[in-house]
Amino acid sequence: MADRPNVLIVDDERDLADLYASWLADDYAVETAYDGTTAVERVDESVDVVLLDRRMPGMSGDEVLQKVRAEFPECAVAMITAVDPDFDILEMGFDAYITKPVEESQLGDVIDRLLRRSEYTKTVREFFMRLSQREALLAELPKSELESDERFQSLEAEIQELRAESESHMEELSGDDFEALFYRLDA
Repeated sequence: MADRPNVLIVDDERDLADLYASWLADDYAVETAYDGTTAVERVDESVDVVLLDRRMPGMSGDEVLQKVRAEFPECAVAMITAVDPDFDILEMGFDAYITKPVEESQLGDVIDRLLRRSEYTKTVREFFMRLSQREALLAELPKSELESDERFQSLEAEIQELRAESESHMEELSGDDFEALFYRLDA
């Protein structure tokens, strides 16, 4: 299956990471890393979602999260951990926090939710970029010149498509997803 979302599973418990990978392999392109250092080496712009254990020997999940956020801010990260959340999580930039044990359906649900959020974010960013381009052109060029220019007409059509696409994505998001998106955009 082409163009499947890429998921990196990071857990020092090999059996658990491999179990998660087997659960997800039919729907996603899955890779595993059994330590934080390997995880950081494997994360690149092709990884859509990281499922990250928080407590690992060597480089912890918290440290991996910081590195991923610094280099690949658009990559979604779900902490999948046996560590119950406490106020220390307020300083962390994850997109979802799930306490082990985890069921197969939970993993698929969280990945799908994070992918929907990510797609919406990309669409909204593209939409605002195109709006800014249109605004700049309208401020500098005569309206008559813009109306007769094929490139400007193409820009206008793209803006309309992106508006419709962002509205469609918004309908797919729950209230919590929507709030999380704006928190992440604000950060």
